Amino acid sequence: MADMNYAIDDLTSFAHNLLLTAGLSPDKAQAVAEVLVEGDLLGHTTHGLALLGPYLGEIESGSMRKDGAPLVVSDFPAALTWDGQRLPGPWLVLQAMEVAMQRASTQGTCTVVIRRSHHIACLAAYHERATRQGFVMLLHCSDGNSASVAPFGGLDAVFTPNPVSIGFPTSGLPVLVDVSTSATTNGMTNRLHKEGGQLPAAWVMDGHGQASRDPAVLFTEPKGTILPLGGMDSGHKGYGLSLMVEALTGGLAGHGRADPREGWGATVYLHIIDPRTFAGAAAFNRQMDQVTAECHASKPARSGQPVRTPGERGLKMKADSAHAGVALYPNIMPLLAPWAAKLLVPVPQPLN
Repeated sequence: MADMNYAIDDLTSFAHNLLLTAGLSPDKAQAVAEVLVEGDLLGHTTHGLALLGPYLGEIESGSMRKDGAPLVVSDFPAALTWDGQRLPGPWLVLQAMEVAMQRASTQGTCTVVIRRSHHIACLAAYHERATRQGFVMLLHCSDGNSASVAPFGGLDAVFTPNPVSIGFPTSGLPVLVDVSTSATTNGMTNRLHKEGGQLPAAWVMDGHGQASRDPAVLFTEPKGTILPLGGMDSGHKGYGLSLMVEALTGGLAGHGRADPREGWGATVYLHIIDPRTFAGAAAFNRQMDQVTAECHASKPARSGQPVRTPGERGLKMKADSAHAGVALYPNIMPLLAPWAAKLLVPVPQPLN
């Protein structure tokens, strides 16, 4: 199957209507729809609309709560802790961003940690909302309900891929970093396993401690694990970063792997910094413009492949999609078609 291109507004309306019919309020449905489509716009095809079907299943089963607001666990001027009550993760993160940006504009920084959120989708999908307003944003998450990543030197899974992300402005395109602290993600290994594919490199380890490109080792006994970032040689680096995420999420939120499992979800660390309250926005941009210019000017290691900054390719894809439409991964719409039929929501027509 080839990718099919769809108009951005059509996909957003489609996702919104499915979520609305499933029982989410209009504001929650719109937040989730926008974040999922943004993931596909940026090229994160396992963390965009590919998640919509599973989210609808979570709503149907009651594992994702449809109504309510987060409970405030603690509230200091520049530090808040929320209990997300298993509400939709994208909506919770967008709510937290609004509070954090407002407070950071007067106090310099603000951090919000959220425990018991549902899954928050693609981390990169949030950052441009902050960078457009001149903010730096860090966003990390973990999920104490499951484990698929082994600590360096171990066979037993302890962590989820525990992604870390940061977005910051420049005078041109923002820089958007979104990486897992593991060698790959659950979404990618699940997709390749279903398709009978192989990973680009030995990013997983079988249950006997042998590195492998075959995601099937994660689903056979003794079950394998995803390797930490750095793999068999330098996975101590990813292992350390995974532990950092656990401290900033589960540790600060006071809820994680030490608590009973409730189902697919997330514990979230969100930190907003306003450069205007430090050396100033002009000074910040001057420094970031220089370092990104030096990156772009670096002689390419491979002819015809100039150096890019993180997020640059995704932002170009997003800009192109405004005219050509969103190129959905081939299996996404077929997986959503049964939900559309069940909820009586019309499927959008492709542009091509």
